[in-house]
Amino acid sequence: MDVEKIKQAIMADSMNKVFTDQGIEPLFKVSPEAEIVLVGQAPGRLAQATKMVWNDQSGERLRMWLGLSRKEFYESEKNAHMPMDFYYPGKGKNGDNPPRRGFAEKWHPLLLKEMPKVKTLVLIGSFAQKFYLKDKAKTLTETVKNYDKYLPDYFPLVHPSPLNLGWLKQNPWFEEEVIPVLRALIRQKFMHNE
Repeated sequence: MDVEKIKQAIMADSMNKVFTDQGIEPLFKVSPEAEIVLVGQAPGRLAQATKMVWNDQSGERLRMWLGLSRKEFYESEKNAHMPMDFYYPGKGKNGDNPPRRGFAEKWHPLLLKEMPKVKTLVLIGSFAQKFYLKDKAKTLTETVKNYDKYLPDYFPLVHPSPLNLGWLKQNPWFEEEVIPVLRALIRQKFMHNE
């Protein structure tokens, strides 16, 4: 099955009917050359409206953490974007609603098969970490603090949302110790064969 067929299957799935009926397409980016997959929560309202993943304040911070320009982030074939849900889940009490249950289980394995060169999944936020790390995931802080225990397959990060500014202030080690390692990993992948 190729990526376009998977996309059509996602759109035809009754789980996504409300979006398809509104002409909203699933938001993800898959590349057969990808070595890094960014696994986030779900597109935000602005991302869905502009049809560009991470096209908001969270995306600006994420690109800064990765050390990538906007052009590299969106145009390089070395990275892929595969949120836990490919549609905006709506507004919740504290930020956006969580990604829908059962979505990633259904579509991620099919899309990962289309990316045979993937070396590392960057797990952005607790939803991605719980899904991929399963019982190896601890609290978000503990999981991110011990990021090196999950390498090279996974690199857990806190979500770059403005709602997490308090967490970033309380945990200065994240930007001092974790981000430089992340940038080095990303740069190595982007410099390799480009």
